[in-house]
Amino acid sequence: MREQGSLAAYLWRFEPRPQDRASPQTASTSPASIALSKDLKKRGWKFVGPTTVFAFMQAMGLINDHAEGCVVREEVERARGVFRRPG
Repeated sequence: MREQGSLAAYLWRFEPRPQDRASPQTASTSPASIALSKDLKKRGWKFVGPTTVFAFMQAMGLINDHAEGCVVREEVERARGVFRRPG
């Protein structure tokens, strides 16, 4: 993670591209959470399966799985639009 400069920069490099984002409220994993989980495990982390990592990514704002038309989804997307990603 030193190569990315910070833990935050490392994590945000796994942000899903718009076309790869999870279906609202139906997924418990995603290609991004699987990739991050595998990378963390290679680095020696424990208890970081894809479902746990998916929930973490939701909490961090990397994944917005609120349903289309949901007020919260729109608020999250606005916040994401002005957020400066680390790194």
